[in-house]
Parts: sequence; structure tokens; C-alpha cells
Amino acid sequence: MDFLLDPNFAYLLIVIGFLLTVFALLTPGTGLFEVGALFVLALAGWRILALDVNFWALILLVLGIVPFIMAIRKKDQRTLYLALTLLAFVIGSAFLFRTEHWYVPAVNPVVAIVVSISAGGFFWLMATKILEAGDRTPAFDLGGLIGAEGETRTEVHLEGSVYVHGEMWTAESEKPIKPGKRVKVNSREGFILHVEEIDD
Repeated sequence: MDFLLDPNFAYLLIVIGFLLTVFALLTPGTGLFEVGALFVLALAGWRILALDVNFWALILLVLGIVPFIMAIRKKDQRTLYLALTLLAFVIGSAFLFRTEHWYVPAVNPVVAIVVSISAGGFFWLMATKILEAGDRTPAFDLGGLIGAEGETRTEVHLEGSVYVHGEMWTAESEKPIKPGKRVKVNSREGFILHVEEIDD
């Protein structure tokens, strides 16, 4: 059980707990990641209580988020900001816990480098994907259906099918409309279109 007293183990617990928390936020309701994050963070907290934390290293870890955000926003200086982020993460991780000599890292530098690159790469991928999704134009604008014209494929009244914008839609109309008639979309309720026949 000596490994429980190892600062490297405590450091890994913190990182794993943080990653599980992020997964829990991204996939709410499963319960698996929530329970896992709670257990790992509780175990990490128990280990941290037995170790002395270097608050300057903890602050450095937190400040490392700033150049990370800048790397996402400033594409022309991305390499510089990513290098600063990695440097802050590695130094902050290696010296997160105190030793007898301030210049001796408690966490193995190799472990700090590997974990910092791995965790940083994961968050980089996640952040870029979220930003890409936010900037992406919707594949289909439902609001653009209002006023669009189409054609009935079945008889439409209380229910029926119309072909609008290259898609089949469920439709309703106040008056019965025969198949093959031109129609106009007046309004939309969810995925049900309210249409009327266009006079030739």
C-alpha cells in the first residue's frame, strides 16, 4: 500500500478525477461518470490531506488555462500560447507537492510531461470541437420552411405527406388537398407543416 503515499499517485488521481468530472458534465444522466468522479476525487482529497501542497504551483496550474484559451482564440500565435500552457502545466504538476528541498519535484517530471500532454491534448480536441459545432451552420433551417412551396404526395387534410425542400414532411390543412397539388407552407408546429393549396 506504499503507492498510496506516492505523490505521483495523488497527482494521477487529481487528473483522472478532473477528466471524469468533465465526462460527467458532457454526458449527464448516465450516473457512471458522476459516481466515478466522486469516488476518485474523494480518494484524491484524502491523499492530498496527507501531503503538503505548493500553492504557487497550484496557482501556476490555474494560470496555465489563460494561454490555453488564448491559443484557441489567437490562431496566428497558437504555438507560443500552447508552449506556455504546456510549460505551466508541467512545472505546476511536477512541483504541486512539497519536498524537503524546494527545487526537487515531488511528481516525476516524466509523469508530469506525459500527463500534461495527454490531458491538454484531450481538452484541446474537446474545445475545438465545441467551437466548431457552435460556428457550424445548421444543416437545415426549419424556419426557412415558412412560405416555401411544395407538392402533396398523399391526400392532405387532418394528416398527410408533402414534399418540401427535398424532404418529406407530415402536413395538415384546413381543407382537403388531393395528391400532386402545389401547396404553400403557412406555419409549422414542431415537425408538422400547416399548408394550403396554391391556385393554378
